[in-house]
Amino acid sequence: MPSIRQLPDHLINQIAAGEVVERPASALKELLENSLDAGATSLSVDLAEGGSKLIRVTDDGGGIARDDLTLALSRHATSKIASLEDLHRVRTLGFRGEGLASIASVSQLMLSSRLAGSDQAWRVEADNGTIHDAEPAALAAGTAVEVRDLYFNVPARRKFLKTAATEYAHCEDVFKRIALARPDLTLTLTHNGKVQWRLKPETAAERVRAVLGNEFADTMLALESEAGPLRLRGFAGSPTVSRASRDAQFVFVNGRFVRDKVVQHALREAYRDVLHLDRQPLYVLDIELDPEMVDVNVHPTKTEVRFRESQAVHRFLFHSLHRALAETRAGADSQAIAIPAPAPIQAHYAPSYEQVRMPLAVNEVPAAGFYETLYQGVREAEARPASQPPMFTVPPNNPPARAAMPVDDDGFPPLGFALAQLHGVYVLSQARDGLIVVDMHAAHERVVYEKLKRSLDAASMPDQPLLLPLAFPADRLDVATVEEHSATLAQLGFELAVLGPNQLAVRAVPMLLKDADPVALARSVLADIREVGASRVLTDKRDALLASMACHGAVRANRTLTLPEMNALLREMEATERSGQCNHGRPTWFRLGMGELDKLFMRGQ
Repeated sequence: MPSIRQLPDHLINQIAAGEVVERPASALKELLENSLDAGATSLSVDLAEGGSKLIRVTDDGGGIARDDLTLALSRHATSKIASLEDLHRVRTLGFRGEGLASIASVSQLMLSSRLAGSDQAWRVEADNGTIHDAEPAALAAGTAVEVRDLYFNVPARRKFLKTAATEYAHCEDVFKRIALARPDLTLTLTHNGKVQWRLKPETAAERVRAVLGNEFADTMLALESEAGPLRLRGFAGSPTVSRASRDAQFVFVNGRFVRDKVVQHALREAYRDVLHLDRQPLYVLDIELDPEMVDVNVHPTKTEVRFRESQAVHRFLFHSLHRALAETRAGADSQAIAIPAPAPIQAHYAPSYEQVRMPLAVNEVPAAGFYETLYQGVREAEARPASQPPMFTVPPNNPPARAAMPVDDDGFPPLGFALAQLHGVYVLSQARDGLIVVDMHAAHERVVYEKLKRSLDAASMPDQPLLLPLAFPADRLDVATVEEHSATLAQLGFELAVLGPNQLAVRAVPMLLKDADPVALARSVLADIREVGASRVLTDKRDALLASMACHGAVRANRTLTLPEMNALLREMEATERSGQCNHGRPTWFRLGMGELDKLFMRGQ
């Protein structure tokens, strides 16, 4: 019998590489995850021959110190955990400290890095497991890892690699996972010198459209669900859009792409009544939970996880997706977030625009007279009672804003008169000396916030009874909060009723917030009371609570306003303290003077 011997480190690394680096895509995954853990915001990937000849990943992360470069290529060397407790609550994508060492043992690897704040980049090379000393390198910032000739020294493993096209497809799939998990990143993928993907930072819905195409994006359902420590966000495909394979199923747990049987079974069960068994649904879902509730140290590739409460996760996912799918109706409009697809570029195509005719005689009318004529109908409309209550009105107990605020000789108040709404977000107003742009949500949020403070200070927070009470599910702590703190809620203008051990109803909300979502508003207030206590809610945490309530009650983006409503908002801003900034300190309005506009159009030059 041969005697037991200690294997050399290089052979150990090559054995480990068989699990960690199954193919070029596996190496690419390890390198990309290292870049994300380093805080990179921009990633560039260069491949040759599907990654078997070359994998180069360049990032703008924090970089590696010179003395740590050699250590980074050593087995089980990592900066991400230091104890077993760290492993139980790990938040980084990598943590085992064997990825770079495994890759270096089966390739020719060059690691270049420049530590943030350092005036010099350094480079180390590893050839067939031999690590050379660090030497100066040219690199602007971050880290660059270049892997050449993967498995050149392990012929048995190399012969199992597929064609370059197949290996590239696997690498591209890894790239797509990172792109979907992190839509805030700038990403570029080049193969054999040709750019295949170039993605800029964008919203999650825009990134899904860019990666998975218009068909999915046009019909997908947006999901947002919470239950205790579990949260689900993302997009689920309509049952009308399905595939024969699972190549468009992306599930992330705390940002990590995983393949988990519990998750797959829950999602499949949710689709069971609406999708044929031979078809596969499409989805991009991110599950967030406490890192201590999931074990990510199950397999060296880290694509498998184990939930500590797997049944709770299964029920949460099933019910969240099942409810979303139940809301779809045959023939109804899609509930997807509508992100317009880019228009195709066609040769000799020119869009057609029409401009409303303006009589040249307006040039001869004095400016103030022309504006008076233009807005005569608006001012008459402001003077007439509206058929529906306007969104913005000056409170009766305040003096009229125009009388209270100074006006210029030509009749312009400080914020001028509203002209129009831009993209449902900004109000454009003509002032005496130029154009004023108002962020309507931020401005209204401040106005409502100040009104709430005045009402609470005066102990006169009027409520608005709902025509029909709104029932909603609640946990036992929320029910207990309502039972124990009904007096505090009444002071804030709320009337909540207990309907059962897990159900509440909203019967009245503050008058100033009558246009807000009653259930969302009630949940927010109950959460604040539970977190800080009823006494602090009305004392040192009062303003934070009222700011949160004001945010719920402020007009949202894409809410169409009439000209009288826009002008009423401007007048309320003029009469409200601190209205130059929203509750978070951001500006609510911006002025572009005539001089600045003249410069833009080179008038007088």
